[in-house]
Amino acid sequence: MGYVGCSLAVLLAPEHRVTAIDIDKAKITKLSQGISPIDDKDIARQLRSKKLQLNATTEPAKALSQADVVIIATPTNYDIATNRFDTQGVEAVIDQALKASSSSLIVIKSTIPIGFTTEQNNKRQTKRIIFSPEFLREGRALYDNLNPSRIIAGGEPKRVKQFTTLLQKAALNSPKVLRMGATEAEAVKLFANNYLAIRIAFFNELDTYAEAHGLDSAPIVQGVSADPRIGDYYNNPSFGYGGYCLPKDTKQLAAQFLDIPGTLIDAVVASNSERQRHIVAQILKLRPKTVGIYRLVMKVGSENFRQSAIWNIIEELEKQNIEVVIYEPLISNKLVLKYEVINDFTDFTNRVDSIVANRLDATLAPFAHKVYTRDIYNRD
Repeated sequence: MGYVGCSLAVLLAPEHRVTAIDIDKAKITKLSQGISPIDDKDIARQLRSKKLQLNATTEPAKALSQADVVIIATPTNYDIATNRFDTQGVEAVIDQALKASSSSLIVIKSTIPIGFTTEQNNKRQTKRIIFSPEFLREGRALYDNLNPSRIIAGGEPKRVKQFTTLLQKAALNSPKVLRMGATEAEAVKLFANNYLAIRIAFFNELDTYAEAHGLDSAPIVQGVSADPRIGDYYNNPSFGYGGYCLPKDTKQLAAQFLDIPGTLIDAVVASNSERQRHIVAQILKLRPKTVGIYRLVMKVGSENFRQSAIWNIIEELEKQNIEVVIYEPLISNKLVLKYEVINDFTDFTNRVDSIVANRLDATLAPFAHKVYTRDIYNRD
């Protein structure tokens, strides 16, 4: 169970009977025992302290047949062969939900191609399927659901109002509620994430320019961000965007621009790849024999290892015959994707010539002479 589904289950369970469904038995067992299956301190606290009407199961049939609202939050990875999100999991749950109940509201929270919800309603001759984008951070998913920046849903108006009211009542703040067509709501999700990717790419290119010319990035970033129209956020240089959302969302939107005039989204995807090539080139200038990767997680509170942007850096270094070892205390395995993982920090620092860190923390301060990073804020 991912952070979207788990956070929504805990969000709604104080006032409603909620059944969480997942194929992962280990996650369901944890949730049944009141243990958070994901790294989210607010979810863990709620499970310990709140009286929740929350059940968990790996068997969907009974739960779906009794549900008034079915929320689908299955992953949709990007399929490069089709230039489209793989929506097979979402479609399978839709079929199960329609078969189990003739009246339940079906809400898609998974990120999907623009036009998918209408396509599914037409295909199944129903109006029961709506789309509601999520805007959550890893490690802060429940907090963001309790304090949403906005609540958005698209589809048949009465059903949209039913779901937005449900979320509105669970929120601690008074968020803006936007109701619209399903296709417009799908576009909101993809364009919002693509704008964030554009910001990341912009400040990374600023930093690349500064590094190439021997300039200090920090005052340049701060000076640009002091303009209130730009703002002091999402501006900390990095090794490129990664994670579950931005890489696949930028590719999906770029694919949907194939027959439409526009170059910006394609440029963002290219910029991210170019940034990572630049980072590798800068590391190689240090002439290291052994490079130590300090943490695989992208940011504090994240449990995301596989989608981290650092993997592209690691793979390129290996192609240059550089030995790579990884320090990641959250991983107990000695090998991850054939790379050695070291859990002891002292052992790690003794083994490597250079330490590559996407994000700094106080632990690295004594080894600053070994560290390569582009982090200027040490905050996200």
